[in-house]
Amino acid sequence: MSLLLCRQEHVEHPFYVECLGVRLYSSQELAYVIYQHPLLVMDDFVEEGLLGFLRDECGLGFLALKLERWMKSHEDPDEALAMILQESDYYSSQEISRFRQKVAGFRKKHPAEYKKLRADELFSLGQYGRASRQYQELLSYPRDGVVDDGFLAKVWNNLGSCYARMFRTEQAYECYRQAYTLHGDPQVLRQLYCLSKLDGRLSFGDRFKALVTEELQAQWDGAMDEARKKASGADQVGQVETLFAKDPIRRQAGAEELLHKWKKEYRTMV
Repeated sequence: MSLLLCRQEHVEHPFYVECLGVRLYSSQELAYVIYQHPLLVMDDFVEEGLLGFLRDECGLGFLALKLERWMKSHEDPDEALAMILQESDYYSSQEISRFRQKVAGFRKKHPAEYKKLRADELFSLGQYGRASRQYQELLSYPRDGVVDDGFLAKVWNNLGSCYARMFRTEQAYECYRQAYTLHGDPQVLRQLYCLSKLDGRLSFGDRFKALVTEELQAQWDGAMDEARKKASGADQVGQVETLFAKDPIRRQAGAEELLHKWKKEYRTMV
């Protein structure tokens, strides 16, 4: 993820947003992150490090002072975010009003719903490790009118998807199994089947086999074959093929660079 907006402030020490894995170089980039990802900045985002960035790097000492006073007052926890949007000169008053309404709507959610939305946002950004920890915490929530079998099935399913994307197939399979046991979603059954095909250590089991017709199995097999064909033409595969076409010296240097890139991407996931 990269950002480049209008205002060019002379920032020597960018502000690092850990949950997004990005460094911000202006107050407008900061405003963009707040506006586009409110769920990730609604809790514990405005703190001393951010105030220092606004004051020392962006030249917004007055805004930093206002935010410092706000922190001491223990007032509306989301007003500080709106103040940053106002001072950034990037969003209109109507857009800021809509932001306030959106945030207020999130605050009215059941705590488990709110946490799941935040985990879903992390998942959508490829932050699978952070998302998985949020989903794991949700599994310990006491049952009530919201935290029921349907809700927990979704949590188990999403946790399984996190593990699958981190290549932890055994854990993913167990999560999908838990999700299917709670709700019986046919889509989860498909994920169990596909995982068992991808990883020979996993057994689909007689219980699940009895639920899959030959026609459905053929349909899923076809979809997997199509996915393999697409994967074979993916950018990363092309990078590897190009790499091995080079001479040995350039190949080794390229391999080290590519491996470093992949390691960095995987660390971001987890």
